[in-house]
Amino acid sequence: MEVYAGVDVGGTNIVCGLVDSSGKVMHRIKRATEAAKGPDAVLEKIAAMIEEAAVGYAEQSGTDIAVVAAGIGLPGFVDPDEGIARFAGNLGWRNLPAVQRLQARLNLPVYIDNDVRTYVYGEAMYGAGKGFKDVLGITVGTGIASAMVNDGKLYYGFRNMSGELGHIVMEGLSDPCPCGLNGCLETFASASGMVRQAKKALRSGEASILQSWFPEERLEELSAADLSRAYDQGDPYAISLMEQAGALLGRALSYAVPLVSPELVIIGGGGALAGDRLLEPLKRELYSRILPDYREQLKVVTALYNDDAGVTGSAMYAKQKHIGASV
Repeated sequence: MEVYAGVDVGGTNIVCGLVDSSGKVMHRIKRATEAAKGPDAVLEKIAAMIEEAAVGYAEQSGTDIAVVAAGIGLPGFVDPDEGIARFAGNLGWRNLPAVQRLQARLNLPVYIDNDVRTYVYGEAMYGAGKGFKDVLGITVGTGIASAMVNDGKLYYGFRNMSGELGHIVMEGLSDPCPCGLNGCLETFASASGMVRQAKKALRSGEASILQSWFPEERLEELSAADLSRAYDQGDPYAISLMEQAGALLGRALSYAVPLVSPELVIIGGGGALAGDRLLEPLKRELYSRILPDYREQLKVVTALYNDDAGVTGSAMYAKQKHIGASV
């Protein structure tokens, strides 16, 4: 049985899966990234996880398998043509020849791309976007990024830098962003941005149920899930915060929609877990700012396979590239 390995690399965890030719995840394992050990250690872990997954699935299923190729979704700026991780801040990588090293280690064809692009590719082709031709995907998590899939192909732009939606400077925002700008969308509307805003407000004495849940000595424990929990209990501050974040996301998307004209927008990452708490204000703002010809046809949905989209997308991206290279 021929399968493809898909690997989704994050600053905290690496998820590796084996995916069949139809896009079905057959086997999946997860390990801590341990980026502080350096790039060589992380690349070795990726290779070892691919081998572990192959052996584990073969033993578990009693099926002989052959891993045809591996796809790796990496954070940050990636040059998929050269196989180089140009810059991954949360991994501490710069100009790393990831493909060369992994192919030498695995003796397999290896293909890399940005992790958001592979995630969106997985959702567009095999998840919520299946059957749609023009799909814009956005991930709302530690940061905010997006990717566009048109007729089964990812859009890259000049220097492979398309999709940095989180670094649109938004009117009314002023917080500094690690990218060097001030007022970027993700400083407020990402999961980490909302948590940061909440901590700042609570330290300033904002009235909220969160004050009793997280006194000063426990404030660092507050998470995006806690904001959703407070929202569901009717906390005015949590509701206001998520309404603002959703509206900002909708406004940013209103800039993107007229440029790329998608028929479907998929919200993934932690934003998908927030559901209608973010989606409703997002859609209200988005639809109020775009032409009726866009609004009447455009659908906005959450990711269908939020946990596995990165693995599926990476593996099926590898399949696409490998078949193309063989022709």
